[in-house]
Amino acid sequence: MKAAVIHDWLTGMRGGEAVLEAILDIFPQADIFTLVCDRDAVSDKIKKHKIHTSFLQNIPGIFKSYRNFLPLFPAAIESFNLKGYDIIISSSHCVAKSVKHNKNIKNFCYCHTPMRYAWDQFDNYFSREKNGAIKYALISGIMPHLRKWDAKTAGRVTHYIANSNHVKKRIEKYYNAQASVIYPPVDTQYYTVNPAQRRENFYLAVSALTEYKKIDFLVDAFLKMPDEHLIIIGTGPMLTKLEKMADGNKNIHFLGRVPKDIIRDAYCRTKAFLFPGEEDFGITNAEAQACGAPVLAYNLGGATEVIIPGQTGEFYDGTTEDFVKKLDIMRGKIYDVNNVRENALRFSKERFDINLRKFLKDNGVNI
Repeated sequence: MKAAVIHDWLTGMRGGEAVLEAILDIFPQADIFTLVCDRDAVSDKIKKHKIHTSFLQNIPGIFKSYRNFLPLFPAAIESFNLKGYDIIISSSHCVAKSVKHNKNIKNFCYCHTPMRYAWDQFDNYFSREKNGAIKYALISGIMPHLRKWDAKTAGRVTHYIANSNHVKKRIEKYYNAQASVIYPPVDTQYYTVNPAQRRENFYLAVSALTEYKKIDFLVDAFLKMPDEHLIIIGTGPMLTKLEKMADGNKNIHFLGRVPKDIIRDAYCRTKAFLFPGEEDFGITNAEAQACGAPVLAYNLGGATEVIIPGQTGEFYDGTTEDFVKKLDIMRGKIYDVNNVRENALRFSKERFDINLRKFLKDNGVNI
């Protein structure tokens, strides 16, 4: 069986790329189609496959500015020629689901979310404050057409798989389609408890530094708690703004992009992992719990499916006051490390593989 795996873009290794790798384990001979690919930023496992890119790949500086070309994404994803393939697996949070194909070919879409930019995350990505009045006006004028295209092409998918019940509801809302839920794969063998490590006096956030991740909420909160220490791992367009917010305060530390082993070590040492944004699933929540760390998360989105309040972490209501209150509760509480890790095992790579293979088989795919 000749499979084509469609992925929006390959410019780094995040949760979506972990899903892509797990899909490639099921289809080891598959070809990859993606809008752009920075080969220096992706894993060897992905690079072993034949990777087809769109015309966007030829634009100078595209890897840093690809979001500026959002109006061209529909034409780019529709430019691929998928003749000769027996099955399509699209890993989509933007336009991958809308690839054109013969009607007799099934398109199984693992949907991380309906297009964030076009629907409920528009203001976080394209705010007037961030883009200026002219660019904001241009994007606002284009966006209704992009939403219309996104909804119209939703029917090119024959089977939707959502990465959470939260996303399942959004697929139904925006695409008028039903989806089955298969949680994304977490490497619970790599992210595991280290019995030799002791919990230390700091809190941890691991995140891309973009608006909707709400890391600025954490910085603001810890500026009000100078005796508590926060470590932030990750980089992104908000880094400079966040560093200015922190203003050299010694209780807030930015580590930037670091290797996986440093992240794992931090998960094992932190008092608690902090997750202030609304996510579709929130794979770092599960990674932290796999290492035995309790999580304090915003009580919305996929996090509500990953954390068991009172057992593996707590939720706060989005306000600084409740965040500080729940953090105080967590300081005085001992969470059973084994229970915290056991909860994370619900999202293991092995379980993802079993569930996806079963779903494909139940829908007529012989692997």
